[in-house]
Amino acid sequence: MKGQNGDKRGMEKKKHIGHLTAALTILIWGTTFISTKVLLEDFQPIEILVFRFVIGFVLLLLLSPRKLKTAGAGEELLFAGAGLCGICLYYLLENIALTYTLASNVGVIISVAPFFTAILAHILMKEEEKLGVPFFIGFLMAMAGIVMISFNGAELKLNPTGDLLALLAALVWAVYSILSRKISSLGYPVVLTTRRTFFYGILFMIPASFLLDFRLNLAPLGKPVNLLNILYLGAGASALCFVTWNFSVKKLGAVKTSIYIYLVPVITVITSVLILHEQITVMSALGVLLTLVGLCVSETKLKRKKS
Repeated sequence: MKGQNGDKRGMEKKKHIGHLTAALTILIWGTTFISTKVLLEDFQPIEILVFRFVIGFVLLLLLSPRKLKTAGAGEELLFAGAGLCGICLYYLLENIALTYTLASNVGVIISVAPFFTAILAHILMKEEEKLGVPFFIGFLMAMAGIVMISFNGAELKLNPTGDLLALLAALVWAVYSILSRKISSLGYPVVLTTRRTFFYGILFMIPASFLLDFRLNLAPLGKPVNLLNILYLGAGASALCFVTWNFSVKKLGAVKTSIYIYLVPVITVITSVLILHEQITVMSALGVLLTLVGLCVSETKLKRKKS
């Protein structure tokens, strides 16, 4: 009995750590828009994307240089799929969507990713990911809050091309989440699996680089502000965050972890106030509150469902 209680406490502790690493990841991801905005003055989106993940890959290689030996082609396909979806396609689709539609539209549509993740997990991983009505209530509350934050009294303008690309980005992130969950079940160290995923992601970026006018121009990195921001994206938002995110997926599951995506607009609002000194409106404040409540509803009910 004592052994069982000890095991249960150990599992709960690991879950708490999983929630903390997911929150840390979102805290950093929610602030990356500032670095990206600065870098876009001197770099193309595809250039920022390649630089940040190459830096992330090199750092993970230095952190753990030992080789990852997989069991065969089936496992390599999982890594290739994760690299294609979570590293290459997601960011490319998001960046291209921003050229067609408003950033507020993209922010709201991308936040549908947890819903797609839940549906895919329910279909493909029924034993692990169980959904109940409260999950969908939390989803609707969070989405309502995110809409309030993103539009904040602005006129809603739909652009079919850009909005569809953003929706596809949310879908491929959901696929990445499911693949990450499957990869985590293989039992390999998280740093090594993340590094292998980065490798395939960078590999898939090569043909995209030719199509999107990639130029290897390192001169702008001579500016300290550019160097610091690309290092922040590479070391923090890529190397660190993908390791902590994948760790959270391993400990909590794809659905519980993906729910934290609801917090990205919240962090963005808070960062805008603290760093850019933007004023927060009543609607944005209410949106933040509603999003947080929606997150709590979804997370709490999911825990009860699985206990």
